[in-house]
Amino acid sequence: MKLNERHLMQLAAVIDAGGVSEGAALLGLSQPAVSRALSMLEARVGEPLFLRGRRPLQPTPLGAELAAHGRAILAASRLASLSVSGYVRGARGTVRVGGVPFFMDAMISRMIATFQQREPEIVVHQSYGNTQDMAKALEGGQADLAVVPLAPNERIPGFDFTEILPGRNIVACRTGHPLTRERRLQAAHLTAYPWVAPLPGSPLLTDLHSILVSIGAPDLTIRYSGGSLMSVMTYLSESDALAILPFSVVFAQRKENRITSLAFEVPQPNRSLGLLRRAGADLSPAADSFATHVVKEFDALKHMIKRHENAVIWGR
Repeated sequence: MKLNERHLMQLAAVIDAGGVSEGAALLGLSQPAVSRALSMLEARVGEPLFLRGRRPLQPTPLGAELAAHGRAILAASRLASLSVSGYVRGARGTVRVGGVPFFMDAMISRMIATFQQREPEIVVHQSYGNTQDMAKALEGGQADLAVVPLAPNERIPGFDFTEILPGRNIVACRTGHPLTRERRLQAAHLTAYPWVAPLPGSPLLTDLHSILVSIGAPDLTIRYSGGSLMSVMTYLSESDALAILPFSVVFAQRKENRITSLAFEVPQPNRSLGLLRRAGADLSPAADSFATHVVKEFDALKHMIKRHENAVIWGR
């Protein structure tokens, strides 16, 4: 027997409110409309739904059982309405964001956390990949946004790129490294220590070669390579090795006081970090809200980084 779900919902409202008029008001319907629905339901099941002559209305055992199903339908309907409303407002949904490992681990993961403090109903899936990998993921619909570094001549047709942070590299080392006590660092100081090689395929590898050219060194001693951000930080903090890192990544780890920047100017990359997305593709409200959050966070971060660099690095 097929029953009208709306009739079950109205039955539940009438029983819970104690009367037809009250139940109709609860649902935003007219009293005659609800009375007709209850009469149709009784006719459909062939049994009375209310005990005769009782006020407030009291259900029969069958009426009470059907009302329980009506409450479940009503609750599901309200939850569905909340889901739709939350999705449209960007307060519910799923965001899929990926990007280059160092930036994802150092900054984006923290921004995800602060974003979810404000929007706890949004689920975020984070992934890793270089620029070309992320472009394929965006094109294939496996990602909504990507956080990648790009140079002006590397713009990818069919994609929009929003700059969030200019490229800025530094030479990183452990806090308390002997070179932090040198008043005027020279190129010879850098070549006297071992180095950490960037991840294969990372733009930092090209930047390291630029440093070699700028300081006139044919080669550097590489003692460690292929590590994640956490492993590179740990290695640096426990050794006298040096590494080329984005200054923003080192800045993000400043509270841990494990690694620091050397006051040595190195060639700067002609690229910036930014949000990559498919051109013309509509982001979900949740993804659009997250993108706005990231842009605002980086806007504030740029000013903090500049003050820190002037005061701490060059102001030593």
